[in-house]
Amino acid sequence: MGKAVLKFVRLAPLKARLIAREVQGMNAEVAIASLEFTPNKAAGIIAKVITSAVANSGLEPEGAVVTSCRVDRGPVLKRFTPRARGSASPKHRPMAHIMVEVNAIEGDK
Repeated sequence: MGKAVLKFVRLAPLKARLIAREVQGMNAEVAIASLEFTPNKAAGIIAKVITSAVANSGLEPEGAVVTSCRVDRGPVLKRFTPRARGSASPKHRPMAHIMVEVNAIEGDK
């Protein structure tokens, strides 16, 4: 079993969870290939984390399956945008923590 964690990535966790749910249970090679063509910032980042988890496990990508892909909330950067009459409106820039676990396919032990 291999694990990889990426913390404090400037990415909205709600948007990243949509991609993480698609990848769970997929073959690692197929997951990386499908994420390569997904037009989303989270897709490229999650693909790198899956690649790292496969490398940490010592398996080949075609013999590994993504058992869990979890996206948790991180801290939020709070910024302000100047508005009319000297006021300001807040901007929240969220961060996420991405955790991926990869296991060998049952027949390939």
